[in-house]
Amino acid sequence: MRIRATVAALPGALVLSALTLPAAAPADARPMDSDDTTITKVVVNGGKDLVFGTTTKKSFTATVTATDPDGITGGWVALWHGTTFDDAGRDGALLPAEEGSGSCVAADAQTSTCTVHFTVDVTTDLKDNAYAGTWHAYAIAYGRPSGSTNDGFAGSVKIKRNTTLTSDASPEPVTKGRTITVKGALTRADWETGKYAGLSGRSVKLQFRKADSDTYTTLKTVTSGTGGVLKATTTATTDGFYRFAYAGTTATSAKNSSGDFVNVQ
Repeated sequence: MRIRATVAALPGALVLSALTLPAAAPADARPMDSDDTTITKVVVNGGKDLVFGTTTKKSFTATVTATDPDGITGGWVALWHGTTFDDAGRDGALLPAEEGSGSCVAADAQTSTCTVHFTVDVTTDLKDNAYAGTWHAYAIAYGRPSGSTNDGFAGSVKIKRNTTLTSDASPEPVTKGRTITVKGALTRADWETGKYAGLSGRSVKLQFRKADSDTYTTLKTVTSGTGGVLKATTTATTDGFYRFAYAGTTATSAKNSSGDFVNVQ
């Protein structure tokens, strides 16, 4: 990131200043709100979640599409975390590499889409687990000749903690009609310690795919125990693959384990 702006790192007023107006706004775009300039869409990371493990460094873009009867001269997007867009409610911000407007491409004489670039390093920019979840997009657009508009809730993106999920089915091979036991573990990235930790108390599905099929079906749902430990049993019927599937949350990524093949005799 160009700047990691959080309440802990910078005074709230400075953070708000950074989010209110880019340092190098277009010369002909004074910071005045205009009814003629309208933000129509903001997209972060192509509309996909951002998932970070314990060492992830990820680059992505955000775009702001805006319209003005006289055309758009620039646009900018930043991400912020919190409940309200003020010093008291905002506890973190991620700013793009661009200090002024992003690069803009005109769709027609009135509408343009401007792109900014982010690079986020989890070890420096997301060192608090509380940052997992919804991040809001603050966007500003500049209309010709001197109008502008901004929106603190112009869009959003989910930033999630990565999970790992394993599965091991036994015995292998197994006699038809006998019990198969599938064991595994569900863990989640801890951004504060830089390690993965077991995730307990979560619903995880045991799924099965026949050897000649591409589709998994759910056999049962189990709950992860202490340390994220998983254990499920089922009856052997035919050759196939067993896996665990975790649906994830708004702050934790979904994950499917690799399928473990069992030969039924």
